[in-house]
Amino acid sequence: MSELPAQAIARFAADWESTLRGERGEPPRLAGYLPDGDAVRVAVLTDLVRVDMRQRWRRAGLEKRITEYRAEFPEVTDSPAFADLVCEEFLARSRFRPLDVDRFTAEYPEVAGEIRRRFNGDSSPSAPAVLPDGIEIGRRLDDFDLLTDLGGDEGRRMFLARQRSMQRLVAVRVEAGADSDTDTVAQLDHQHIVRVFDQRLIADGSTGKPLRLLYMQYLPGGTAEGVLARLRAESGAADGRLLLRAVDAAMEAKGESRSSGSRVRAEIAGLSWPETVAWVGRRLAEALDYGVRQGVLHHDIRPANVLFTAEGVPKLADFALGPVYWSAGFHRSGFADANDVGAQRYRSPEALAALLDPTAPAPDNRSDIYSLGLVLWEMLTGASPFESEGGDDTTAAMLARRIAGVPEAALATLPADTPAALRRVLLECLRPEPSRRWRTAGELAGQLDLCLDARARDLVDPPRGSLWARLRGWPVPIAVLCVGLPNALASWYNVRINKSLLVDELSAVDQHRFAQVTLVSNAVAFPLAAVLLLWLARRPLAVSYRLARGQEYTPEQLARARSDTLLTGERAVWIPFTMWMIAGIAANLTLARMGASLPHNAYWHFLTAQLVCALIALAYPFFLIVVYAVRSLYPQLLARGSVGPADRRQLLALARRSNVYLAAAASVPLLGVATLTLVSPADLSLVIVPLRWLSVGGVLAFVLTYRLSRLLEADLQALVRAIPEGGR
Repeated sequence: MSELPAQAIARFAADWESTLRGERGEPPRLAGYLPDGDAVRVAVLTDLVRVDMRQRWRRAGLEKRITEYRAEFPEVTDSPAFADLVCEEFLARSRFRPLDVDRFTAEYPEVAGEIRRRFNGDSSPSAPAVLPDGIEIGRRLDDFDLLTDLGGDEGRRMFLARQRSMQRLVAVRVEAGADSDTDTVAQLDHQHIVRVFDQRLIADGSTGKPLRLLYMQYLPGGTAEGVLARLRAESGAADGRLLLRAVDAAMEAKGESRSSGSRVRAEIAGLSWPETVAWVGRRLAEALDYGVRQGVLHHDIRPANVLFTAEGVPKLADFALGPVYWSAGFHRSGFADANDVGAQRYRSPEALAALLDPTAPAPDNRSDIYSLGLVLWEMLTGASPFESEGGDDTTAAMLARRIAGVPEAALATLPADTPAALRRVLLECLRPEPSRRWRTAGELAGQLDLCLDARARDLVDPPRGSLWARLRGWPVPIAVLCVGLPNALASWYNVRINKSLLVDELSAVDQHRFAQVTLVSNAVAFPLAAVLLLWLARRPLAVSYRLARGQEYTPEQLARARSDTLLTGERAVWIPFTMWMIAGIAANLTLARMGASLPHNAYWHFLTAQLVCALIALAYPFFLIVVYAVRSLYPQLLARGSVGPADRRQLLALARRSNVYLAAAASVPLLGVATLTLVSPADLSLVIVPLRWLSVGGVLAFVLTYRLSRLLEADLQALVRAIPEGGR
């Protein structure tokens, strides 16, 4: 390897960053970056191991211990920094699980004394550091002039500061000590995440104690805590303007001028309060989804970490809690004190269980979804759904209330104008079992976006007592009616036309033959069509029925059910259409083979009548079936999430194909009129009544079909808007 050692280490670190961003499928292999010469090999190997181990302990399932590195590269034991590497492993592991020093040092006897000396035989972290006196407004720390105290505690405080070198306002968090996983924070760059610029480690001039300065984007609009305070203080119905008033009040308190003439503020002002909560939640969910895709979870979602711009746009702060997963010892990191009741109010059941039991499973991304659901519920109602009536705020009591689920008393606090869709989405976030929540924050963002579209949300979650809500429970009878009624009318027309033009002119023997042929063809065709229709519709009907009764399905099964549901209407019309045409051709051939003597043009009359009946069976049931499927069956599947670009394409394709069936509906009365040209003047009086019924009924049916097509088009457009354009 010809490159310099420093270049190799830099390239290795850059390739790891590419892995974390998803640009590489696998982590870089350490051996490919080692130099050839023995003189620098150990030094480079030490730095590579350090980088590799730090990155791996940020990704669940990729962790690697020094024993594994030593087995692969025995020379790592000869490194002068071997003890440092072992201590880094100890720190990484103890942040997730409490470690016994004696048991740990037994694995590395050659550096056991050094480990005990550094950690004093205690695996528990030291007491939280306290900021020294004098960290206050007017003080200059390094490159920053502290202008306004934005709050904090004895271990860390946030200030509005002016960065001299860049001549800009920033928010600076001053922390005692220097132990934090800030590298992860600096990697995040998203429009709804507070941008962290960098960090600096300095020594306090008066005490010499280490201080960490984390400086980030300054947001003047306050936090969700301020929004909650205003919501509780104001009486009467709230709307989006309440959020803007809270933002303006926070800005005035900091001496900032209000924002005016903003398109975003105008949008917020036009929202109801539940829509405002959904609007805010959707953006925070997008931030969480981005973090997961970058290999970072949050695990400290609370109102204080939801900040607002001057326009009211929310941003999520403080992703500084470490790697992509957080195990039972996460509270030992110093960011989430196990005795901090304020922090625990927004913890998921599994996070609280981890506080009580170090062996409990580690919370994953669905823990953040639960916490976000709690914050949004509190923003919606002004109170947590798990408030303690007796004042018992112990961790065990909080866990018990969460496991019991959202109580009826909390449901009663939802504002009267809360859409059923938002109620469902938040309850899904707050399920005690992680497996029953939204799988990803991207899914949650899509569902919250749906809550902002009035037509889409009423499709997915129709108001209780509405017609479409009641019709959801009757899919089979409704499908039978939608398909059966047009086919029954077509059969009536077919019988009248054939009787007038054919049957009455046949001999008694041929009439008997004709009756036998039509009876057999109908006895075969219609039951066969019914069996095929039920078979092809089995998945949409069964999945919708079982979902309503609590059965769970995989994303793949739901995707297949959604696809089949959108095809239900076409299957319900093409099978009868095909049967009508096959029956007509088969009947003609059978009569000819039986030697029946038919009048002139009888075959053409018969086939024309069959074609008219086939078009009736094709055009009219389609919109009846599809409108019902799109309004009653498909939304139940859409509400389960896991939707994406494929679903958008299927909905748009259905909208295009529906024009074909509209044209078929328009052709029925036209074809009825054209049939007159095949009828002799002498026979015209025999068929004028059914043809009039066909023409008038066809026009009326087309008007109804046209209105259904417009309704279907609007519904499909609303559902398309409710599905994310890109994959989540």
